[in-house]
Amino acid sequence: MKKLLFTLLLTSSLSTLTQAQTNYDGALGLGIDLLGDFTFVGAGGKYFFSEKHVGQAHLGFEQNATIITALYSFHKQFVGARGLRWYTGIGPSIVFLDGDNSFSLRPHAGLDFKFDGVPIVLNFDWRPAVILSNSGDNEIGSFGFGIMFAFH
Repeated sequence: MKKLLFTLLLTSSLSTLTQAQTNYDGALGLGIDLLGDFTFVGAGGKYFFSEKHVGQAHLGFEQNATIITALYSFHKQFVGARGLRWYTGIGPSIVFLDGDNSFSLRPHAGLDFKFDGVPIVLNFDWRPAVILSNSGDNEIGSFGFGIMFAFH
């Protein structure tokens, strides 16, 4: 009976420790936003307000254009896949292009992977753009990618 209790406590402790190693509070790094004919490259970051609620921001640049994106995401861990989460959410983007600004709403769905024992996070998502302004076109084939340094 003592061996069984000890084994259960040890297993429970190790699973909690393992799960804690793959969690992080936030991340900063490189963000890439593929929006139509544009490839915006710049700074990206995300912050966990709670275990499942996340804010994400991206400031990207391309020749004669700048994008600012702020996203809310709901994250959920895949069962049995340590460090891998799926997420979905929505947020606005503003593209500044030679005085012609474009405002869009960006629903998104993607994957977030935190390497075990290494403070590196990769994320990839589908980010269509629904244009709310008079300039620009809706874009279904838009994607985001990030490689970031995780912190607690």
